[in-house]
Amino acid sequence: MLLGVLEEQTTPVRAQHKFNVGSLQRYLSGKSLVSNNDPLTVRQYSAGQSNPTFLIQATSSYVLRKKPPGELLPGAHKVDREYRVQRALFSAGFPVPQPLLYCTDVEVIGTEFYLMEHMKGRIFRDLRLPGMSPAERTAVYAAAVELLAKLHSLDLKSLKLEGFGKGPGYCKRQVSTWTKQYTASAHRDIPAMNELSDWLMSNLPDKDDEVTLVHGDFRLDNLIFHPTEARVLALLDWELSTTGNPLADLAYFLMPLYWPQDLNITNSIGSLKGIEGIPSADDLISIYSRCRGIPSGSLPQLNFYLALSLFKMAAIAQGVYARYLLGNASAPDAGLFDQNVEPLAKIALQLAKSPLTGPSKAGLFLQTAKGQAVLQQVKDFMRQNVLPAQQEVAEYYTKHAASPLRWHTPKIIEELKEKAKKAGLWNLFLPAVSGLSQLDYAYIAEETGRCLFAPDVFNCQAPDTGNMEVLHMFGTEEQKKKWLEPLLSGEIRSCFCMTEPDVASSDAANMECSLQRDKNTYILNGKKWWSSGAGSAKCKVAIVMCRSSSDVHPNRHVQHSMILVPMDTPGVKLIRPLTVFGSDDAIHGGHFEVHFQNVRVPVSNMILGEGRGFEIAQRRLGPGRLHHCMRAVGLAEQALELLCQRAASRRAFGKNLYQHEVIAHWIAECRLMIEQTRLLTLSAAHALDTTGSRAARKQIAMIKVAAARMVCKVVDCAIQVHGGAGVSGDVPLAQMYAYARTLRIADGPDEVHLSTIAALELKDQFKQAKARL
Repeated sequence: MLLGVLEEQTTPVRAQHKFNVGSLQRYLSGKSLVSNNDPLTVRQYSAGQSNPTFLIQATSSYVLRKKPPGELLPGAHKVDREYRVQRALFSAGFPVPQPLLYCTDVEVIGTEFYLMEHMKGRIFRDLRLPGMSPAERTAVYAAAVELLAKLHSLDLKSLKLEGFGKGPGYCKRQVSTWTKQYTASAHRDIPAMNELSDWLMSNLPDKDDEVTLVHGDFRLDNLIFHPTEARVLALLDWELSTTGNPLADLAYFLMPLYWPQDLNITNSIGSLKGIEGIPSADDLISIYSRCRGIPSGSLPQLNFYLALSLFKMAAIAQGVYARYLLGNASAPDAGLFDQNVEPLAKIALQLAKSPLTGPSKAGLFLQTAKGQAVLQQVKDFMRQNVLPAQQEVAEYYTKHAASPLRWHTPKIIEELKEKAKKAGLWNLFLPAVSGLSQLDYAYIAEETGRCLFAPDVFNCQAPDTGNMEVLHMFGTEEQKKKWLEPLLSGEIRSCFCMTEPDVASSDAANMECSLQRDKNTYILNGKKWWSSGAGSAKCKVAIVMCRSSSDVHPNRHVQHSMILVPMDTPGVKLIRPLTVFGSDDAIHGGHFEVHFQNVRVPVSNMILGEGRGFEIAQRRLGPGRLHHCMRAVGLAEQALELLCQRAASRRAFGKNLYQHEVIAHWIAECRLMIEQTRLLTLSAAHALDTTGSRAARKQIAMIKVAAARMVCKVVDCAIQVHGGAGVSGDVPLAQMYAYARTLRIADGPDEVHLSTIAALELKDQFKQAKARL
């Protein structure tokens, strides 16, 4: 059932699948796909088990899928359905090979067939991903489950696939279908298969009414990946696709993570348990849930879906063997597949009757095993590489205080970035790349908050993180290729242009930077300031919040858009770097005033669509605020450490400073505030993971207020204990305070968040009161 992408994955066409190549060439010539004069070669893919698949090579290369010859099982090998669904998905921009034609004339090669483009890339036959680093394995699996979530989020009506399946009741139909398929192909009685079929029919899910497009055979080895990146280029093999319950697809993908260590069946790579870098089922479920915006606390009746997946796999294995007996099997090793059926059924029965194997709920705000391992790596990297470099970095900015070189990244930071990338400590903020949950990353963000330039070392610096999240979630394939990929690789930087000097930006609907369409371009005019990162020599693109004319929509929150503007576009002018308490913050690329004067950009630079700016902003700010708050906790820990060191080393009025009750109380109060804020922020991270950004709005607003107040107070206490040194440049506290005080304004002032918290609290209270009636 797999398409290969390399010549060595093909073989000469097997005897039972040979067809008239000349007839095919004449047919394709009539469709202007090949020439009658050019030699045409046909080779068969060696990995397929169901519909025979062939590589067709002439001037161009194509892939052909056809029905097997001879007698077939009822309802199987519907290549017309494959073609239909791929055509719908390709038109919607979902990554599948482009379907080119469907031929119903069996006179051409003996059966119906369809032709699609030939795509080159990587297919991972061994699910253990040997030869890869742990970080690469994580990224591959995260990309796969993210694609599955994207598939399940597609709208069937928009795809014109409403009648593609039978709707609710999918699980019952699946049990019935595969029982019939197994029975029709069985050559001997296997009691475990009969028992499994009965158990599944007796334990159908309580709810089976969600209907999405389902792939039916979603495995890692049915994906083509980019030659060098963990990016899916195409999802293959749509033979079993239909509409139904998406959890069946997810469980099928998770199945190898539940196989026992001693699994020994034909064509299996064994269990994935304990392989470093391969995310746990909990982690993959969390990524999937976040991408779909659904709770991830548990997967209802996971055991049922896993048992159903194994039952289906066993029935397919039986069907492969049946085709071997009929002499029309696609695979050379089909004669061995009868050995798979009983072991798969027995594994399924074990899972079916075992305790729930969903996500663990032990402990409070615990990281996953992977999260704990990455956190330790980050701590070690910080201690060994980042913290010792602080003095050299400070000297660089002092030396180039009046030089344009201050807008360039110091060599020492660039070297640290390369080290971090090689260590796999890169883009840790983005779950789909890192495989980490928001809760996992929250602890890591706290650690990087101890040093002002540490996030940059791990390519986890604002505003690039927010911009990358926007492009990742809402960017087109073209936008991702042009901007997201170089941002993820660290080749370029970006800025975010939202706040304006001429309006009260605490109400974002006040934004006046105008957006006007002119044929195939948009024209931007307006002023922005506090555009963080705009001064960096590597800043190549801005995401700009713009406003269409007010008569476009009466709702003031549907008048704004976000659009990509390359910084070298004519009319983009960097006016000046703004200072924060006298510092230009060059280490972060500064905070610039930027003017846009008749700036023209292509219509294709629009993100998501006109009027969707606030929708994007809400999704962008959730994780971003969380990261800021946990970095603030790390900064506060560093400030408290400096406070305690000073209090222990200085004496006043005959005793150490910490022996004065007022300072001892400050230390205690600081510890209380830090712990409270950490728990509140971890609670928000958990809510973001399990309920999504919309449902976690109140928690995120709460931490934004609490963290900013907390870090401001802790740093202020540390400055007070240091006396005159605290406000000097001899210790980092003044710089820390500038950051801490600014945090109470950045991403919305405290007062706006307090209003949000109050409104949401009142809504919750009214809802609870109504429920009690």
